[in-house]
Amino acid sequence: MPLDPTADIGRRAWLPCPHCAQGSDCAVCQSDRTCDDHWQYLLSSKATLLHLQCPGCTHLWSHDTRQNAHR
Repeated sequence: MPLDPTADIGRRAWLPCPHCAQGSDCAVCQSDRTCDDHWQYLLSSKATLLHLQCPGCTHLWSHDTRQNAHR
C-alpha cells in the first residue's frame, strides 16, 4: 500500500504501530520522549480521534486518545 497523499512529515504522532510494532523496543519511545526514528504520519484528527499511517509498513489505523487518559 502506498503512503496516503496527505502524509506530511511535518504532521507526526509518536504512537507505536499496531501492525509492525515500530518503536516498541526503543528506549526513547518507551520513556515517552519524541524519538527521531519512530513516529507515524498524522493524517487527520477530529477531537480525540487520530488517523495515522506508519511510514515503515504503511498500515493505516485510527486511535482514540481518550483510552490513554489517566483518571
